[in-house]
Amino acid sequence: MEKRYVAIWFPYLATDWFERQHPALKNNAFVLSAPSHGRMMITAANSDAQKLLIREGMVLADARAICPTLQYFDDKPDLTGQLLQRIAEWCIRFTPIVAIDPPGGLILDASGCSHLWGSEEEYVLDIIKRLATRGYFAKAAMADTIGAAWAITRFGKERVVEKDNHLETLLALPPEALRLDENTIARLHKLGLNQIKHLVTIPAASLRRRFGPLLLQRINQIVGREHEFIEPIIPPEPYQVRLPCIEPIARVAGIEIALRTLLEQLCERMQKEGKGLRTACFKGHRLDGKIADIQISTSRASCNVNHLFHLFEMKLPAFEPDLGIELFLLEVTRVEDYTPAQEQFWKESAALNDQPIAELIDRLTGKINPDAIQRYLPDEHHLPERSFKKATSLSEQPTTQWPTNKPRPILLLERPEKIEVTAPIPDYPPLNFRYKGQLHKVVKADGPERIEQEWWLAEGEHRDYYTIEDEQGCRYWLFRAGHYNEEKKPHWFLHGFFA
Repeated sequence: MEKRYVAIWFPYLATDWFERQHPALKNNAFVLSAPSHGRMMITAANSDAQKLLIREGMVLADARAICPTLQYFDDKPDLTGQLLQRIAEWCIRFTPIVAIDPPGGLILDASGCSHLWGSEEEYVLDIIKRLATRGYFAKAAMADTIGAAWAITRFGKERVVEKDNHLETLLALPPEALRLDENTIARLHKLGLNQIKHLVTIPAASLRRRFGPLLLQRINQIVGREHEFIEPIIPPEPYQVRLPCIEPIARVAGIEIALRTLLEQLCERMQKEGKGLRTACFKGHRLDGKIADIQISTSRASCNVNHLFHLFEMKLPAFEPDLGIELFLLEVTRVEDYTPAQEQFWKESAALNDQPIAELIDRLTGKINPDAIQRYLPDEHHLPERSFKKATSLSEQPTTQWPTNKPRPILLLERPEKIEVTAPIPDYPPLNFRYKGQLHKVVKADGPERIEQEWWLAEGEHRDYYTIEDEQGCRYWLFRAGHYNEEKKPHWFLHGFFA
């Protein structure tokens, strides 16, 4: 795919923002200022002030001498940077790759995007119009290279430069269009090199010797001989599909149609690549600049459009379109290898490998809580609370076997709880114990089973476990920490409940 870039330039970004906050400033000359070396210096001037030859970098007192009615306000720290970041995030609706171009511009990788607007001219024009509606004056241009788009936006008149035709447009531009430092530009003008066409005829060795390698690099970048990279504010997800809307969509029926359309496109691609969805996010870029989003997760990799749609559908009430959505975005943030289930004759498949079971779990967790249903696998540790771990998915296989040689409670407490016991004979089970204020009389007991502390992980005493049954037939799993001795009696704990 041939690359196409759009450069956007905001000549009055900070002052435009002030006009949005104070509409009475419109059509009045005003500037923003900040202290520097004991003087108030102008950091930004609106278009009316610049018509009076008041520029950024002037002393505020000198500007007020030129225009006594000039209004001035304190500039906010890093206002331009914050505005560029905010507008760049808003521009995601036009392309997934948007980069900030300080001090007052943006770069959009528009490759393969403009056809959704009908033409490249309409694409660029829509960007300018929408920014103007939001109160920002902007200039924009599209070209084959970043350097060409940047140059034409600031020094050219064209809005769209035809493919492979940008060189003719660039030749008449001044050397400032090459993004050079002020000293180099001053030297070029002093030598009479006032246009780019004067530079491209000079041998490269002469330019390098006289002005350094940067000038040659900028020329190569602007004509396309050297590729230039940008760093997007939000790296696009590898699995992402977009659906721009001709008219804003606010009704639930329209949102559902958009969601199903995106799911069908995404699942078709993932199936071809042998991947399945584990977590995904459905986003809607609203007219007010905000983003509505909902997320889902699955217990195993899935490419089932109907199942994934139902998971999103349960959360659609939280998806607030406000006045309308102008861009829908579906991103898969986590994928796994996916192989469609194969039917086997004369062999019963395990329940966990059954896709309907996995989809049922997804629907239950979507209605209750993502952590409501858990699957555990055995882990090679001595202590009971460390002898298992949470599985990351239904397809994760155990690395060891569950121990079945000794009984274990059906419910294990996350942390053992301390209890009071009556144990007149050392190394014997207690006669009774008190748990949460209730006294339990022991009628049957089995044990002890000694479990040693894992000294390579933590320090502590060994445990002697007993299976206890009280007078009501309830069974508990108790343990004594350490040995009996004359100086200190060991502590007893309740760790689990049997069925």
